[in-house]
Amino acid sequence: MFDEITISDLGVIGEARIQLHPGLTVLTGETGAGKTMVLTALNLLLGGKADPATVRIGAESAVVEGRIVVPADSTVAERATEAGGALDDDGSLLLVRTVGAGTDGSPGRSRAYLGGRSVPQSVLAELADSLITVHGQMDQTRLRSAAHQRDALDAYAGQAHGGLLDDYRAAWAERGQVQAQIDDLTSRKQELAREAELLRLGLAEVERIDPQPGEDVALTAEIERLSHAEDLRVAAAGAHQILMGEEDATADLSATGAVEQARRQLESGGGHDPKLIELRDRVAEAGYLLADAATELSGYLQDLQADPARLDQALGRRAELVGLTRSYGEDIEAVLRWSQESSERLLQIDGGEDRLTALHEQRDGLDRRLTDLAGRIGAARREAAGRLAATVSEELAGLAMAGALLEVRVADAGELGPHGGDSVEMLLVPHAGAPARPLGKGASGGELSRVMLALEVALATSPDQGDDRPGTFVFDEVDAGVGGRAATEVGRRLSALATGAQVLVVTHLAQVAAFADRHLVVTKTRGGADGSAEVVTASDVRAVEGDDRVDELARMLSGDDSPAARAHAAELLVQRNMAR
Repeated sequence: MFDEITISDLGVIGEARIQLHPGLTVLTGETGAGKTMVLTALNLLLGGKADPATVRIGAESAVVEGRIVVPADSTVAERATEAGGALDDDGSLLLVRTVGAGTDGSPGRSRAYLGGRSVPQSVLAELADSLITVHGQMDQTRLRSAAHQRDALDAYAGQAHGGLLDDYRAAWAERGQVQAQIDDLTSRKQELAREAELLRLGLAEVERIDPQPGEDVALTAEIERLSHAEDLRVAAAGAHQILMGEEDATADLSATGAVEQARRQLESGGGHDPKLIELRDRVAEAGYLLADAATELSGYLQDLQADPARLDQALGRRAELVGLTRSYGEDIEAVLRWSQESSERLLQIDGGEDRLTALHEQRDGLDRRLTDLAGRIGAARREAAGRLAATVSEELAGLAMAGALLEVRVADAGELGPHGGDSVEMLLVPHAGAPARPLGKGASGGELSRVMLALEVALATSPDQGDDRPGTFVFDEVDAGVGGRAATEVGRRLSALATGAQVLVVTHLAQVAAFADRHLVVTKTRGGADGSAEVVTASDVRAVEGDDRVDELARMLSGDDSPAARAHAAELLVQRNMAR
């Protein structure tokens, strides 16, 4: 429930603080005084679109604050906590919206705050349905649509029906996802078949050649060796001869022999100088290394031989590997990775048929569930349609539409849709003997106003609603096109609705305003001392009681406060007290 709304520099309103209470509150005032800006302020607090043009001329920004009282365990309080906000110590929650004027050619910026924390505008919009129900002339237009009529019937059908609808919508969304996967797999079936065939050909080629890790590197080295076998033999033999010398004892000393002779010469010097001993050891180490190298060269020469057949075989094998690397990777390691990944991909594609079969089975199961839920939803709608029609018809009789009846027809739509398998249509019999006419075609503005009010009363008083309905209702000129006794009955119904809720009504009719528990008047004064027309006007919102209220009702009745108008206004208040 809203506790108060504070408005600064919004439209013609300079500063206004509106105290709201339970029960019926009416907002009245002359045309252009700023009643619309009060509703604009509410719209901003509920996450509506911000328009820089609504900022008061000469102001940098408009600010709207709303304080609401909500239970600590309510969804509104929980959402505020999730957003980082918090309830005040008194259990109230502060909503704030600012709108920049967009001076100097820059666009006006809007900011939203919830519980003391800056939040996206969308967060306030999320809370709107839990906080307030707003009815205006635009809502009367929406009442002409079949979708709005279906939503009204679903709301009246109660919480259990709402649970069925939630289950249905979840299953409908899941079916859409499954169907999208089926369509994707089906449309790509030929493409996937071509991909699978190419993968099979490539894998067969890799399997036939059977490359081994590092085989391309090893083959390159082997081919290089076999191609230069004679050069390698001459080099190795020459080096071996230098290291080991000729077998003829008269030949010059070999490298190993010379090193050995040098070692012995150093050793003959004895241990008289540590430096010499160190050099002797290093020469000895060099001798060991030369001997090892000579031994390895000997083995290398024994293994080295020209093998044209093996060279041809290696060249042919390398050509096969090169063919693989040209098609599937820069080297054999990359080819082997491609083979592994392609095998896994082929398994996926080959399993596509199984996946498609499973998806069809899943879709069929969802279709059966949707059919079952749609049947139960349709039955609940038809049952609720009779009750809603009777309740609204009774309300219409009390709204000075004697003989008027509302018919709520639920028919099979012929196919399932996102809201079930039914079409819902509301028809109005405006008076006895008249044909039933669809609300979307034949109902007048005044009739729509009263039907909408009757629907809201029916929804608010339905025992199946639980605690889901918001506690605040706003009606913007719901009495449009209504007058006389009908206006009195509209006021009576609004007063009845307000017995269990907070109701705010913007009205031009004194008959409606007379039923208010609290009467607020928007007055307009000139901003300049001289009252010149050039000065921007400012509005104020004040509660009226006693004689002030009689004066306001008289103004609404006749435009002045003549004795006759005041007498009529006082009589309205008396009648209101008697009627309640």
